[in-house]
Amino acid sequence: MEDIFINHWAVFVCALISILLGGIWYSPLLFYRAWIKEIKITNEEMKNTKFLKVRIIGILLSYFMSYNIAFLLGSSSTNWQWGLMIGFLCGFGLIWPRLIIISLNEKKTWNYILIHGGYTVIYFSIVGLILGAWR
Repeated sequence: MEDIFINHWAVFVCALISILLGGIWYSPLLFYRAWIKEIKITNEEMKNTKFLKVRIIGILLSYFMSYNIAFLLGSSSTNWQWGLMIGFLCGFGLIWPRLIIISLNEKKTWNYILIHGGYTVIYFSIVGLILGAWR
């Protein structure tokens, strides 16, 4: 069995990127208005969210997911192209289909699915790219 190499700093950066990308994706610059409409909450309710708690849990779970992808990319032959492909396939081929199934069962709209699915695919692609390139 081949030794697995994981760059722990790259995994940490990938976890932080989830917050950065999410901050942009769900901001008024991109999908905030559509997202708020889809989740049916008001701006006032959004302001009452415990952001620190949500961000800490988000970073921890992103760290966990990034480590899992790092194990998939642990081969010495991994490069940025392979990392990007694995990240894309994880987001588009694994996570997004599960999101669609759950969302349809919860009677969510396709706008909701596209907003969250788009974020998921882009995030995992970036994670794969970083982990594949930062060896």
